[in-house]
Amino acid sequence: MHYLCGELIPITMERLALQQLLDWKKSTDRKPLIIKGARQTGKTWLMREFGKRYFADTVYINFEYERRFNDLFKEDYDTQRIITTIELSHGKKIVPEDTLIIFDEIQAVDGGLTSLKYFCENAPQYAIIAAGSLLGIAMHRQQSFPVGKVNFLDLHPMTFGEFLLAIDKSLIYNALKEHQWDALKPFHGELVRLVRYYMVIGGMPEVVKKWVETQDFFEVRQKQMDILNSYHADFYKHIPDSQVPRVAMVWDSLPAQLAKENKKFIYGVLREGARAKDYEIAILWLIDSGLVLRAQRVGTPKMPLKAYQDASAFKLYMVDTGLLCAATGLDFSVVADGDKVFTEFKGSIAEQFVMQELTAAKCDFIGYWTNERSTSEVDFVIQKNGVVIPIEVKAGENLQAKSFAYFCQKYQPQLACKVSALPYNKTGEIYNYPLYGVGVGLEFASVSNSRNISSLS
Repeated sequence: MHYLCGELIPITMERLALQQLLDWKKSTDRKPLIIKGARQTGKTWLMREFGKRYFADTVYINFEYERRFNDLFKEDYDTQRIITTIELSHGKKIVPEDTLIIFDEIQAVDGGLTSLKYFCENAPQYAIIAAGSLLGIAMHRQQSFPVGKVNFLDLHPMTFGEFLLAIDKSLIYNALKEHQWDALKPFHGELVRLVRYYMVIGGMPEVVKKWVETQDFFEVRQKQMDILNSYHADFYKHIPDSQVPRVAMVWDSLPAQLAKENKKFIYGVLREGARAKDYEIAILWLIDSGLVLRAQRVGTPKMPLKAYQDASAFKLYMVDTGLLCAATGLDFSVVADGDKVFTEFKGSIAEQFVMQELTAAKCDFIGYWTNERSTSEVDFVIQKNGVVIPIEVKAGENLQAKSFAYFCQKYQPQLACKVSALPYNKTGEIYNYPLYGVGVGLEFASVSNSRNISSLS
C-alpha cells in the first residue's frame, strides 16, 4: 500500500489490452499474434500476465538473450520439429490451447517472423504471441513477411484511463467510460489535478509503477531519463552508422519542434540548410520503432482523410508525454501551479497528451488541418467510425478558437470537438470535452454520431 497526495492506495497495474488478447484467444479465426510497440511500453509484462491469467502454462522465449535458439528456424519451417525442439529445451509438453507460446524479440532471430506463416497454415491450434521493440523496422526489412497470416495488436504507453486504474480510481474510470458527466462534475477539480500529474509522469509502465511505489518525483525523473538513455543506446545498436547522427538530431529536436507556435516539423530546426531527403530515413526509423507519432497535414477534410494528406507537411510527437517533459527538463513544480502544465511550451504538453489518447483510441487517421496560406489551423482532424472530426486543444480554460470556428463554418462537419480544462458540455454539434475525458469521450461521440447518421440514411 502507498500514498497518493495523502491518500492510501494499493499498487495495481492493469492494461486494457488484456481484454483484446482474451478476444484473440477466443476467436474462431485466430492467427499468430504480433504485438508492436516502442521499447518500455510493457509488451513483455502484458504477454506474461496474459499467459498467467488465461492459460494453464506458458512457454517464454526471448530470442535476443537466448542465443541457443539462433538456428531454430534455419533448417526449415517444420512446425512439429520447432515445437518438439522447444519442448525438449524447456523440459515440458506444449499442449495446444492450454499452453501460450511467447516469442519475444522475434526480430532478433533469422526466420522468426516467417515461421508465423507456417504456424498459421499448418498448426493453427497453437496459441502464439510474438513481440519485439523494433518489429516495425524488421517488418520492412523482412523479405517474406507473413502478410495475411498474422493478427496485430499495437501497444502504447498507459492511457490516462489506465493511469486511473493504477492509482485505484476504478470507480472514476468506470464513470468516465460510461460517460456519466453529471455524476463526475463534483470530481472535476480532482480529475484535472490527476491529468496534471499524468502529463509529467506519463504512461510508461515502469515510470507509473515507480510513482505509485514511491510518490517521489525525483525517482520518477530518474526512471524517465533511464528510458531516454536506453533509446539513445538503441540508435547506436540498431541503426547504420551513417544514419545515427540524423536519427539523434530528429529525436533531440522534438521538444523544440513542439514548443513553436506552429508545431509543423521544420527541418531548419535540425541545422541550417537541412533538407527533407537527408532526414526521411531517420524519421521513418523513429516512426517504425514506435518512438515517434506523426500527424499529417490535411488540406481538405473529406473521407477518406488519407487521400487528402500532404506528405510534405506533418507534426511529430514523442511516444509519451512524461518523456517529453523529461526531455525538456520541465520542473515537477508545475503540477502544483494551477494549469501551468497545460500552457507550458505554448500548450505542447497538452497537445502531446491528446495525440497519445487519440493514438490509443485507434483512430483510422490522425492529422491536422491548415488552409493553403497556413493562416488558419485546427490542431487535429481525425477519422473514426466513418466520421471526420476536427479537434481543437485549448490550454487552460480559454475556449476562443477563431480557426476552429472558421473550419466549422466552411466545412460544416457532422461532429466537432474542443478539448480543454473545463467540464464537459455540448453546444449544438460541438462537444466540449475535459482533457481527462478525451479518450473515452471521442469514442462515444464518434460512435453515437455515426449511428445517428446511418439511421437517417
